[in-house]
Amino acid sequence: MDCCGTTPEHIKAFADELKGLPPVLDKKIPAKKPKIVVTPVDVKRPLAPLQQVVKERPSVIVELDSPRKLDTTRFFEGAKALKDTGIDALTLADNSLASPRISNSAIGHLVKEKIGLRPLVHLTCRDRNIIGLQSHLMGLHTLGLHDVLAVTGDPARVGDFPGASSVFDVSSFELIEMIKQFNEGLSYSGKDLGQKGAFSIGAAFNPNVRSIEKAVMRMEKKIHAGADYFITQPVYSEKMLLEVHEATKHIDAPVYIGLMPLTSSRNAEFLHNEVPGIKISQEILDIMAKFNNEPLQSKKEGIAITKGLIEAAAELFNGIYLITPFMNYEMSVELSGYANEYSSRLMRRKQNVNLVN
Repeated sequence: MDCCGTTPEHIKAFADELKGLPPVLDKKIPAKKPKIVVTPVDVKRPLAPLQQVVKERPSVIVELDSPRKLDTTRFFEGAKALKDTGIDALTLADNSLASPRISNSAIGHLVKEKIGLRPLVHLTCRDRNIIGLQSHLMGLHTLGLHDVLAVTGDPARVGDFPGASSVFDVSSFELIEMIKQFNEGLSYSGKDLGQKGAFSIGAAFNPNVRSIEKAVMRMEKKIHAGADYFITQPVYSEKMLLEVHEATKHIDAPVYIGLMPLTSSRNAEFLHNEVPGIKISQEILDIMAKFNNEPLQSKKEGIAITKGLIEAAAELFNGIYLITPFMNYEMSVELSGYANEYSSRLMRRKQNVNLVN
């Protein structure tokens, strides 16, 4: 036997069949058809990625979670109402609190196409292995969804699927590096993707820790990995806003300050005690406790507290990141309108001061 199962009998049969035929002296190659490449029209980086927008002017973005159920009516009502307030982006969490929701890439595509609003898609390390993350990034690129927030993700144990496991093939730092490498046209394993990605990479910053200096060191490490800007966990005190400003004023990457209105005393206690990365001052817990049995007044108080924080944050930062509680998009509509109005007044005031000087 020779190569690949070929025997002398095979060779003799081919020779007998071709015996007497003239040799091929001039080989003709048909013209090669041009390769058809289907490329999304908006595959290039948007002219004004979020980190550029927030550097140039005050910017408001709002988180509105994908629905837990298949009915999307209220979600899109909220997305449309928020667009009308003039927000710069709608951020879409990736199965927040480790509970399954409609895919944020699917919802994000519809938000962009149907509402005309920029989607900022969160991407966690928890739910996908390296293969899934690479595939997901390729899908986002194909859909023209270029704004992503790279986060670790809440651990699976906090969700309502107790049998689920957390993947964590990569850390948030490695995920940022992976996306940045994707922007160079290379996969995680270094293979050529045939085209460069165009992702604007947001990263998380949690100031609700014992050592804000260590949190800032993590921030600087993420910048080194390739992060373009930051979005913080919800902040519930003006003192914390001042501490964050002081600790990050040497950093060039812009920061969106996270603010989430409280809806009740029970909501405040749950966030403070059960949700990783969120701490609420005793003063605010006491205020919300006063309206424990008054749901409407509780929401009004939650909005009032957040408006005060918006004013304090706008004095220090260009970016406001509002997080919608329990699909109560009406609260975010009121607050995003207030944030835009207050920021505009603040800009006019600063311009007038500059003219006088």
